Parts: sequence; structure tokens; C-alpha cells
Amino acid sequence: MKRDYYEVLGVPRSAGEQEIKKAFRSLARELHPDVNTSDPEAESKFKEAAEAYEVLSNAETRATYDSHGFDGLKRGGFSDFSQFSFEDILRTFFGEGMFGGDIFGGSRGPARGADIAAEVDITLAEAASGVKREVEYETVDYCPACEGSGAAPGSERETCKTCRGSGQVRSMTRTAFGQFVRTGPCRDCGGAGSTVSSPCPDCKGRGIVKTVKKIEIEIPPGISDGQSIRLAGRGGVGERGAGAGDLFVQVSVAEDEDLMRDGNDLVYRLPLTMVDAALGATIEIPTLEGPEDYEVRPGTQPGEVKVLRGRGMPYLRGRGRGDLKLIMEIMIPRHLSSEQKELLQRFAEATHDKNYASDEGLINRIKAAFR
Repeated sequence: MKRDYYEVLGVPRSAGEQEIKKAFRSLARELHPDVNTSDPEAESKFKEAAEAYEVLSNAETRATYDSHGFDGLKRGGFSDFSQFSFEDILRTFFGEGMFGGDIFGGSRGPARGADIAAEVDITLAEAASGVKREVEYETVDYCPACEGSGAAPGSERETCKTCRGSGQVRSMTRTAFGQFVRTGPCRDCGGAGSTVSSPCPDCKGRGIVKTVKKIEIEIPPGISDGQSIRLAGRGGVGERGAGAGDLFVQVSVAEDEDLMRDGNDLVYRLPLTMVDAALGATIEIPTLEGPEDYEVRPGTQPGEVKVLRGRGMPYLRGRGRGDLKLIMEIMIPRHLSSEQKELLQRFAEATHDKNYASDEGLINRIKAAFR
């Protein structure tokens, strides 16, 4: 038993032309075979919606239906929709390629080359200074035997007899909506306009083969771990003259033994004995430029942070550098002998509260906390 047309489209009887059209478009998208691959009733549901739309979108047939229902449509000679072509309705209403190319699997012409991914490993120091590195990757290139034509040596590509070299074909279909003319890529030549009767044995007529390439890339200073460098047109070549894909080189920056990266800043946890922290000392620290001496001031406290401005990583494709932050880690001695314990006890007796008082005032302590 047929359902009420307004119920099928989900619109009230007072719905206007645009509301009816919008409702049908929404249903058509939901019932598209790419979306409803597991629904065997998708086509019949669409035809039901298409029938409802055809009736309600026409002022004359809608008036007949509103006044006399389905019987009135039959008496008026309204066509049956049982012979509708699901493909033609979708293509007519939405246009060719609504869902990305030919929605029913037709060829869209020569495909663009594939994008290729490769990896390269560098050190933190190389990431800071920038470096050139050779990258090897597998891709596809034009077949050297046929020079990309796909035809066997000594033969040539032939003009497609179906499309006569245009790569496009036109077809006319009669539906309940009327006559419709469609233009799309030729299925015989894939839109190339030519075919191969004697395919190249090396590439099987495709014109492309797998190959390994090497390229030297320049890695800019300041690059971070996991970032990629895009080289346009360095990927796989396209079929039959289509554009090449891109090469994406992902850069892996190895962790440094001493310096930890934090954005554009570098962090080094500086180990100090409690004697060096109390008396001050000259300690060697690692930097991007190599080891150098650093003067630890007397009375340095655990967790204290000293900032060396502009000694961190360079800004990627920018000016300036981050900072090198030194975090003071005070090492407390263990496994003390009796003599050592006695010396420390005598030291403890010789000190008082003033020795542990902070030299910084309240304002400086607040500023240090925010830093």
C-alpha cells in the first residue's frame, strides 16, 4: 500500500516548493548507495521519495493529489514510476560527481600521482643548525621502455574509437523526468582519448613502473620532531600525463643525552654537590655550541633556575632563538663514614638561622615564582 506523499518526504501539507525540494534532496543523500551499501531496499525507498517529489513539485499534479488522492492521479494519466532508473535520477538531480567523481564507479580520467612518505633521522644539534640529508624512497615513475606512453616499443597509442580522441562521451536517457543528456569520461580509454593495442611488456600498458629514487633535502634550523617537509611534485607520477603527487619527508629528531627540548627552549638539569652549591664552583655545562664553563654562585638553592637568554633552539623560519634553562639539582651525600658524620654535625652546630635565610626579598620571590 502506497504511503502518503507528504509522509514519505516528511513535510506538512502546507510545505512550499523549496521545503519539498530540500526534503527530497536530504532523502536522496541518505539513500545514496555509497552510504546504504547494506540496505537492499535503498533503491525502492529512493524511487518512493522520487515519485513523491515529482508529484508534489508540480503545481498541477499536487493539486490533483490534494483533491482526489492516488485515484485522481491515475484518472489524470500520471505516469507510473516503476521503470525509473536509480542512476539517472541521482545524476539528474545532483549532477555528475556529487559524491566525488562518477557516483556509480565510472572512470574520472587519468589519476593524479600518489603522495609518497619518507623518513629521515637527525640529531638535536643538526635540528638547531639545519642540515642537508639524502633521502631514499620508493615511488612510481614513467616507464623507461615506452617513455610513459604505455605502448610497446615500435608501436604507438591509437585514437580511441569510442570517443574519437576527445576522452568524453555523451549519452541520452529517457526517464519520467524527461530526456537527459550526460557527458562523462569515456570508459574505454579512461578519459585519455587514446588506447593501446600493443601494451608495453615492462609496464603492462600503464606507462609507469615502480622505482627507487634518492633526493637531497635541506632541513631548516629549528625543525621539531615529527614535523614534515613537503616537496611538491616529487611523489609518484600520474597516469597518462596527469600531475605528480608530493613527497612528504617526516623528520625524527633524536633525544639528546643532556639537553631536553621544550618548544624552542632547552633544559639542562645541572647536578651540584651540596659543597659546590654552598661555596660556588665552576662547572662545565653542555650547550648547542659545545661544552663551556658556567659559574655557579655561592648559596645556590635546589630547584633554582638560571636562564641563559638566546642559547636555545632557533625559531623555525623566523628570527631569534629560545633560551637555555639550567635547573640546579643539589646532590646530598650518602653512605657517610663516622668521620664525615662528625664533621657535618660540627658544621650544623656552627651554623644558625641567618645562614639559611633567603637573600631575596618578597617581591623578588614573587617574580621568581612567576618565572
